[in-house]
Amino acid sequence: MTAQSSRNVRLLAHHPLDGFGNCGEGMAIQRCRDGRRVLWIAHESAPKNVTAVDVTNPKKPALITQTDLPHNRMRSNSLDLVGDLLVVAYQTSAPDLKPAGFEIFDVADPAKPRSVSLFDASGATSRGVHHLWWVDGEYVHCSSGAADFTPRNRRDDQFYRIVDVRRPSRPVEIGRWWLPGTREGDAEPPLPRHPTFDTGYRAHNTNVYPQRPDRAYLGYLDGGAIVLDISDKTHPKMVSRWDYHPPFPGFCHTVVPLFERGLLVVSDEATKDAGKDWPKLVWIVDAHTDGKLVPISTCPLPPVKLFAKRGGRFGAHNLHENDPGMWSSERFVVGTFFNGGVRAFDLADPFHPREAAWFVPPAPRKSPTKAIQINDVMIDERGITYAVDRMIGGLYVLEIKL
Repeated sequence: MTAQSSRNVRLLAHHPLDGFGNCGEGMAIQRCRDGRRVLWIAHESAPKNVTAVDVTNPKKPALITQTDLPHNRMRSNSLDLVGDLLVVAYQTSAPDLKPAGFEIFDVADPAKPRSVSLFDASGATSRGVHHLWWVDGEYVHCSSGAADFTPRNRRDDQFYRIVDVRRPSRPVEIGRWWLPGTREGDAEPPLPRHPTFDTGYRAHNTNVYPQRPDRAYLGYLDGGAIVLDISDKTHPKMVSRWDYHPPFPGFCHTVVPLFERGLLVVSDEATKDAGKDWPKLVWIVDAHTDGKLVPISTCPLPPVKLFAKRGGRFGAHNLHENDPGMWSSERFVVGTFFNGGVRAFDLADPFHPREAAWFVPPAPRKSPTKAIQINDVMIDERGITYAVDRMIGGLYVLEIKL
């Protein structure tokens, strides 16, 4: 077991979530009418669906509720919240299972989530929704399969969908986009597969910000980083694409725009244990000109040899995404790196990012990887950082000095 390691980070609290700490990559803060602040957490795998934690006092987080999934052949990896409505992604372990899509809950009483509707994305070739983004109260942007979408390769089964939820009881798709050549019937030829790490051409993060509601920022796994024009949501069009796989080992995960600086922060996801798919990095990309995405640097990480043998994965994954209403920065990037913990970078000089802070907790007791696996991170408008473990470690509440 490695000891806690940190720089410019203070641990405020740790909550094991009653042993169900297998957290996914979805967190959201609810500001309740009674003054409480509730953190909602998605789970990476069964049996739990979502967890609600009272974080009004960040030094004393208190469990409110944990809900169960309908069955164990599914997961709720992602969620988002606007007001008292919570949207939860449902992905099944194989195609043609239900429920697959996303469910909308009324959480005005966080202790008793009430189902409002289910957007059905099940089908013979669909596993449902892996990740979703919902910040405007109107449109859910998600990576999803569909009953009427047949991929040429089974790894390419999730694409970008826009769902109108202005009537929460009746969500309806209004637009979609996929990388040409990935669907049966496309006029374009099939895309070449990665020769070593074929993780598929699938949408992952599908971020849309109020600063540019006409743009969607997609991490498209082996398809790289993609920017779409969604000024007409019924017909999204590609504006820019940065395709860097190969030579790099694939799995472009998150694309976060820094609007004032004309930059994108792009993260990969490490998906193999012991650094077998190294390098998985956080990239800084110049995006001043549509159609010309140019990488200019990567954020520094400790040598893989120092972490690969600690257990589980080591490398980039999720980023704090400057979610509307949360802490936002054009200078600092905060991300998760599995057994590398939470790490923050200073982009004062974007050509030479500097590591500014890190927090690596010890291995949780009984963790199957025998190492921490920090999976997701979010920073609220108070500057309080929430980080969660992919295995059984639960929730870490932090204060990062930036």
